[in-house]
Amino acid sequence: MENILFFAALAALLVYAFAKLRFELHMMQLNSYRNERYFKWLKTNLIISTRILEVVALLITGLLILLASSMVASIAFILLFGLLAYLQFIKKQKKPVVFTKRAIRLFGLTALLSVIVAVIYFVIINRTLCSLWVFGLTLLLSFIFIAIANVLMAPVEAAINKSFYNDAKRILAQRPDLIIIGITGSYGKTSTKHFLHRMLSEKYNVLMTPGSFNTTMGVIRTIREQLQATHQVFIVEMGAKQLNDIKEICDLVNPQIGILTAVGEQHLETFKTIQNVQKTKFELIDALPSGGLAVINEDYEYIANRPVSDRNTARYSSDNERADYYLKDIQYTARGSAFSVYHRGKKIADFDTKLVGSYNLSNILAGYIVARHLEVPDSSVAFAIKKLEPVQHRLEVKVHPNGVTVIDDAFNSNPVGSKMALDVLKGIEGQRKIIITPGMIELGEKQEYYNTLLGEQIANTCDYAILVGRNITLPIMKGLKNKNYPDAQIYVAQNFKDAVNHLSGMTRAGDVLLYENDLPDTYEL
Repeated sequence: MENILFFAALAALLVYAFAKLRFELHMMQLNSYRNERYFKWLKTNLIISTRILEVVALLITGLLILLASSMVASIAFILLFGLLAYLQFIKKQKKPVVFTKRAIRLFGLTALLSVIVAVIYFVIINRTLCSLWVFGLTLLLSFIFIAIANVLMAPVEAAINKSFYNDAKRILAQRPDLIIIGITGSYGKTSTKHFLHRMLSEKYNVLMTPGSFNTTMGVIRTIREQLQATHQVFIVEMGAKQLNDIKEICDLVNPQIGILTAVGEQHLETFKTIQNVQKTKFELIDALPSGGLAVINEDYEYIANRPVSDRNTARYSSDNERADYYLKDIQYTARGSAFSVYHRGKKIADFDTKLVGSYNLSNILAGYIVARHLEVPDSSVAFAIKKLEPVQHRLEVKVHPNGVTVIDDAFNSNPVGSKMALDVLKGIEGQRKIIITPGMIELGEKQEYYNTLLGEQIANTCDYAILVGRNITLPIMKGLKNKNYPDAQIYVAQNFKDAVNHLSGMTRAGDVLLYENDLPDTYEL
């Protein structure tokens, strides 16, 4: 009986080991497999509920090994570590861990390192339940093992990535006829990519990087897995969190056309200054060949003040008539928006779209400029713009059968985008205007300032505010209080699930809800 219980305890511990190492892998993956980012996350998330429960389980089983029978201790192992494994498996993940080949390699090496350390202790201790306990103690330090494994795997991953890079470079070298368009910006790049793809598809066979495949490896994967001989245009979204990220992608794809949608205070935790953001985003424009087309948004100070030479430049704006292209005669209706495009003082086109918000119209304008440059007829562009659908979770407006209107802007949030979303909320007809938000992240030293400002903007727009997370939303609360916003119109939710539960009990027909930002799993622990 004791042997059966021992092996059952071992099985429970192994199942928990898988769940625990999967969790560490997930966090490492969300931090882009970069140890410096992972340790920065770990500084504020080392002591979390799952680790506390793990310590409690180890204390209880350790005491029972010393004071009780092996049968009792084995049962405790089965129950406690089985429960811990269950809690890990049932935790919902907004962006689940993806077991790519790289993830499998890292997971395997982390597991191997953990087992090696445990086996060394098994040999030293030579007592079955004690050795199980030591293995459990080893799992408590799994965050160290995955970091070590990540360092050990670095040369292997670099070699693999280099081979993939060279293969993608070879594929592109065989396509000198391919029109390559790069899109970057602090915000707006994904929407612009989708809008441009729809417009150009009226004339060309177009491939774009899917989803948020905006890193070098994401672009490489798109080239190797999806680029066909029949594609005429390749639209490449380029993301960045530090200097030279965009240059690395440009060195690979060599774009002929570049769109710069925005330079703003985004990812300041890694960029540190707005000047670094500017320098990185302009890596796309600087990489264009002589005579290449640079389409840049004049509405942002750190784009307008940066000179561009030796390239054809089309500066655009949502309302600045000094720009080459600008919007005018904007009208919002229940069906969407109508607007005109002007080029150097002359109206050149009228368009209708189902989309709302100056944010979307500005991105449409950037796409139109490129479509016009590539000689897509205005009639075809007008048809495409009329059929445009909002990009998922980016100012996506839906009217539900219960009469509640939902503005889904949950993909991410930034100082400019959040204000635009609130403007859309204010402009849509409805009874109560309600916001659900955890605020903005990755803004470095300015995070508190901008979230306080967000609170003040919410106070001027919303009838009710649901804040997600007690600590992270303290600056928003400060902004609300600055405007004497009533306590009765604020609810602070523990997490997103709590927010939805509270919302379901209070909404009624005619309400307009704005979901502004949705924190990644690394922030909800």
